[in-house]
This record gives sequence, structure tokens and C-alpha cells, in this order.
Amino acid sequence: MNKTQLIEYIAEHASLSKVTASRALEAAMDAVCSTLREGGRVSLVGFGTFSVTRRAARMGRNPRTNAAIKIKAARVPRFRPGKALKDSLNK
Repeated sequence: MNKTQLIEYIAEHASLSKVTASRALEAAMDAVCSTLREGGRVSLVGFGTFSVTRRAARMGRNPRTNAAIKIKAARVPRFRPGKALKDSLNK
């Protein structure tokens, strides 16, 4: 499912126009992104938790030249699925 299909699904199941569903999805994604950018976490009970973790700097290899390269430390998003989501996948 891509973003357009998700907007169509939301519009159909929530009895909204596609424009309204698109705005709602954009607002939700903006809220998650801004919260993570500030170092917070977003918990949607039953669905899962979005958080940010730090990945340490490390050495890697360029697969084309096999030369060693230094990979910078980074903040990366993480998603941990909730129990209800896991249970719905394993019925």
C-alpha cells in the first residue's frame, strides 16, 4: 500500500473526502516527525511505538572498491509493534 492508497482507504472508511483524508494523514505524519525530531516518542496503544535511537559511528566498506569508509553516527527512527498489531498478523 502506498500513500495514495492509504488516503483512499481512510477516505472510504471514515466517510471523508480524499482532500480531508490527505490533510489528516499529513497532520499525523507531521506530528510523529516533529515529536521524534525533538527526541520524544509516539505511542499508539495496540499499534506500536515510534522512537529515536542513536547509532554509533563505525567503519564500513565500499562494495565497489572494497575501500574502508567511515560512517558517521546518526539518529535513526525505530518502530516497535504493539501486541494488538502482532496478534492481528498471527491469527
